[in-house]
Amino acid sequence: MNASFVPSPAMPVLQNPRFPIRSLLLALACALPVGAVHAELADKDKPLNIEADSLRYEDAKQLSVFTGKVVATKGTIIMRGARMEVRQDPQGNQFGLLVGGPNALAFFRQKREGVDEWIEGEGERIEYESASETVVFTGKAVMRRYRGTQLNDESSGTQITYSSATEVYTVKGGAAATASNPSGRVRAMLTPIPDEQAKPAPATAPAQLRSTNTLPEQKQ
Repeated sequence: MNASFVPSPAMPVLQNPRFPIRSLLLALACALPVGAVHAELADKDKPLNIEADSLRYEDAKQLSVFTGKVVATKGTIIMRGARMEVRQDPQGNQFGLLVGGPNALAFFRQKREGVDEWIEGEGERIEYESASETVVFTGKAVMRRYRGTQLNDESSGTQITYSSATEVYTVKGGAAATASNPSGRVRAMLTPIPDEQAKPAPATAPAQLRSTNTLPEQKQ
């Protein structure tokens, strides 16, 4: 089943009291700036297309619920999960809540503007807000930055908030521990980006002598 969302004046804003995005930004324990991380500028204005095994629409709540192998695309954005709830406000801003399955985390991917770099993230729950260009990963949260196909940065915690508009992502640790992170603390791997201007100039190859079978004529 395919679905494409367009602005509807009757659809209200997604409200989730357990994970309010604005209050979350004030309470996060760790903030790590991402240098010049801009999402594709056209993504927020692209239609949201969704494929799933089934769709339930509740007119009273203006709520669409997709279940079963959900795949959502919006410009360069790709989201995958087992279940997705979507709302839309009168201005056409879209709000989505994506949930992973029993054996798989929900997934998010988006291209950076003007460069061959991608942001990927996973979590038990993913909340997406198009107006603020904000994504919140909750539960076993991991976010990665790729340069081409090479992993450049990776951060993990209980909750990660990524804003492509402000070029900042924040990571929150907690008591929840995993086999790969028994302490439950925030973890990050940051790879330095080489400075192209600081690279030494290549050595100049020595001049090569040309062989010849004849001697030059002597001047009289």
